[in-house]
Amino acid sequence: MGAQLRVYKRRIRSVTATKKITKAMEMIAASRVVKAQRKVAASKPYADELTRAVKAVATGSNTKHPLTTEAENPTRAAVLLLTSDRGLAGAFNSNAIKAGEKLTERLEREGKQVETFIVGRRGAAHYNFRERKIAELWTGFTDEPTYADAKKVAAPLIEAIETPDADGGVDELYIVFTEFVSMMTQNAVAEQLLPLSLDEVAEENTGDGEILPLYDFEPSAEDVLDALLPRYVESRIYNAMLQSAASKHAATRRAMKSATDNAGELINTLSRLANAARQAEITQEISEIVGGASALADATAGSDR
Repeated sequence: MGAQLRVYKRRIRSVTATKKITKAMEMIAASRVVKAQRKVAASKPYADELTRAVKAVATGSNTKHPLTTEAENPTRAAVLLLTSDRGLAGAFNSNAIKAGEKLTERLEREGKQVETFIVGRRGAAHYNFRERKIAELWTGFTDEPTYADAKKVAAPLIEAIETPDADGGVDELYIVFTEFVSMMTQNAVAEQLLPLSLDEVAEENTGDGEILPLYDFEPSAEDVLDALLPRYVESRIYNAMLQSAASKHAATRRAMKSATDNAGELINTLSRLANAARQAEITQEISEIVGGASALADATAGSDR
């Protein structure tokens, strides 16, 4: 019985140490998600105004720019998948990977060849385990991405869509990331970045009742788009990376809170079992003492006769 009590006490010490670790990780994730939320909010005005400017130039001119003109028969597409470098975030990475695979399957059913670009070690591990080709991989900055990281990721994607199909380029660019809605809700979404759909842009502009101004372009609308569209792609990727980082920290906080709660429940259960084992040990010791006293009393009474 004593050995069983020692086992319970050893497990309680182990689970208590684990609880301290998960509680610390929960607090760290909570502080990081607040910082990430602030960065998302700070980047949104720039991304919105830049998107508005790009759409205004695209709809205000009749230029045929490669980044705004849809191919007649698109045959190749690039998919940028945003995951994290670390785990312990619940279903965060698996949901993003599932959304990416669903998008890839849809594009392949349409007869398009898909090139996959991945941010984060978790996405790379998933594809490498299944021996699937990765066009390019970036790691090491998923928890706290910077605009420089977004520019590094955007550069080969812009180059790919500007390159003709015959030379290994792509016709379409998609991004899969986890949208931060709230501390409890994060959704994996897939969006098309390029080419911009001018029909959707026109519907958006006419739907809100806004009257668009007339523009004069110097030296030309093509040069304006050449300057704006790379910044547009970078800002969209940067915003998606920030949202993914905030979502990852929120998922980690939620997972660590659940682990901390489960550790507390396990400690309570083990404490009850240890108490029961201790009580059984005490009862057994008392029974042995009482039994020994009774045997001694009987022996003493027999000798007196």
